[in-house]
Amino acid sequence: MSKILVTGGAGYIGSHTVVALMQAGYDVLIIDDLSNSEIRAIDGIKTITGKDPLFEQIDLTDREATAQCLRRHADINGIIHFAAKKAVGESVVRPLYYYRNNIDSMINLLELMGDNEIQHIVFSSSCTVYGQPDQLPVTEATPFKPAESPYGYTKQVCETILKDTCRAQDELCAIALRYFNPVGAHESALIGELPRGVPNNLVPYITQTAAGKRDTLKVFGDDYDTPDGSAIRDFIHVEDLAQAHVIAIDRLIRGKQKNNYEFFNLGTGKGYSVLEVVKTFEKVNGFKLDYEIKSRRSGDIVKIYADTTLANEELGWKARRTLEEMLKSSWAWEQSLG
Repeated sequence: MSKILVTGGAGYIGSHTVVALMQAGYDVLIIDDLSNSEIRAIDGIKTITGKDPLFEQIDLTDREATAQCLRRHADINGIIHFAAKKAVGESVVRPLYYYRNNIDSMINLLELMGDNEIQHIVFSSSCTVYGQPDQLPVTEATPFKPAESPYGYTKQVCETILKDTCRAQDELCAIALRYFNPVGAHESALIGELPRGVPNNLVPYITQTAAGKRDTLKVFGDDYDTPDGSAIRDFIHVEDLAQAHVIAIDRLIRGKQKNNYEFFNLGTGKGYSVLEVVKTFEKVNGFKLDYEIKSRRSGDIVKIYADTTLANEELGWKARRTLEEMLKSSWAWEQSLG
């Protein structure tokens, strides 16, 4: 089978995708700088699959180190590019850090793909490219609005860079996967979301509060134009998301894409409010959470959820796990951490 390079493969979505790739028969090389991930994820991947992925600790903004790595692994057939800084709030405070990291790494990777005759790339994009859309659900035809955060803008810019490079280079084939809000953990509870410091995402904040690691869950905003006043998101189980990446890279390698640049929404198609998620977590896991309402957080949008028809029909992919399953697996992962 082909060898796939997974950048950011020790991270949350990356590690689950590595498992799915290896279970599908692919060989995997992980590049990760471990700035927002843990080496323990590699052990989890090995335990789940019974196989060792190759691993190199490299910062993709270091062009020469990345070039040397690709020369050492001359048999790479395709790339899945996750590696990026990803906290919306932090990006508002540290915009230059996000622009430098996320955009430079994409440019370096594309230039080095050309140098090494690697022709297939799946890009980890985001629903943040849409900004606050005028209509819901969001389809792939929904126009980009101004990004609400520097993080979201880096995703818009990276998609544009990818599209323009594909237009200039017929041999390059790319798929951008615009996913919504990944949550949950592997059914084995051996890998999951492991943020450093205070979590920026809702569900790990919930589980850490439930585990007593945080005193109180903070809900940012209860005055949005939504039924209960809290923001609405489309939550998708990380294992469903991982499977979509396997399908996408397989589509490229087998030459099944209709254009050399494609893009798809990945979500469940249903929006849940922050308070709905809190109440569902309480219900499925059997206890009450201590939470407090805080003012809105800079960079957040009001509500967004996906129309996934195109991914369902073109990729033959569909999100299958429920919100209850997502929150049960998240709690099982948190408990495994002790």
